Amino acid sequence: MTEYTQIIVEKADGIATITLNRPDKMNAYTRTMGEEIIAAMDDIDADDAVRAVIFTGAGERAFCAGADLTPEDGGQVFASGDTVDSLSDARVRDGGGLLTLRLFESKKPLISACNGVAVGVGATMQLAMDIRLAAAHARYGFVFARRGIVPEAASSWFLPRIVGISQALEWCYSGRIFDAGEAKAGGLVRSVHAPEDLLFAARALALEIAENTSAISVAMTRAMMWRLMSADHPMEAHKIDSRAIYRLSRGADAAEGIASFLEKRKPMYPGKVSADMPDFYPWWDNRAYE
Repeated sequence: MTEYTQIIVEKADGIATITLNRPDKMNAYTRTMGEEIIAAMDDIDADDAVRAVIFTGAGERAFCAGADLTPEDGGQVFASGDTVDSLSDARVRDGGGLLTLRLFESKKPLISACNGVAVGVGATMQLAMDIRLAAAHARYGFVFARRGIVPEAASSWFLPRIVGISQALEWCYSGRIFDAGEAKAGGLVRSVHAPEDLLFAARALALEIAENTSAISVAMTRAMMWRLMSADHPMEAHKIDSRAIYRLSRGADAAEGIASFLEKRKPMYPGKVSADMPDFYPWWDNRAYE
């Protein structure tokens, strides 16, 4: 079993819960935390018993208060790997972006349960998650312009797609902190909950997925929705969903889905994401993300 120092990973009832675990630092993000989340996602994607993933923060104050401005190795705060001085600017990789690209590649649905302050990378890492819930006292901030930098973690790609370009620009131009109500009104979060109800609501949503759906169907749907919304023409989506319907309709999960419906019982889907994805998956060029 992998030992983590800055996150906690728990698995139960088909759900993996990843808790950012630096409560004394308001769960501030470090390179180590990013590497541990990526390692946890590698394990979760390979574990067919896990059907959905919840992210939250330890303690009552923060989901993640942004990048730790006093990094572990005393090096550059915002870049990953070698120092900026040792690389050309074209080769520097943002650590938050390495994380969100890994979350983008997830084969499992990702649910954020934002339990407090979420600024900087604490906000942008949630953009690569599929469904975002917030505690009533949660606060968000895309504060980069107030730190003399720009939005990171590929948020210039994610945020406008989630909330629209005008809302994304307003929040990033101002760099101000805003509350959970504004986040919901702006389309950033699905729902706002009393703090004591937040994880219960996230787990209820995760269980609905875990107990009622085909893992293969969900993995394909996630890949199709995230990638095909950027296609130049709906024909690209038509090509992929046609192939997916053709392949999956002939599989064991489709047979079980129909049988369980006709027999009025809970489905028991046999398909495994680790072994039974359609033969054309992945259809995109993964080398683009290396």
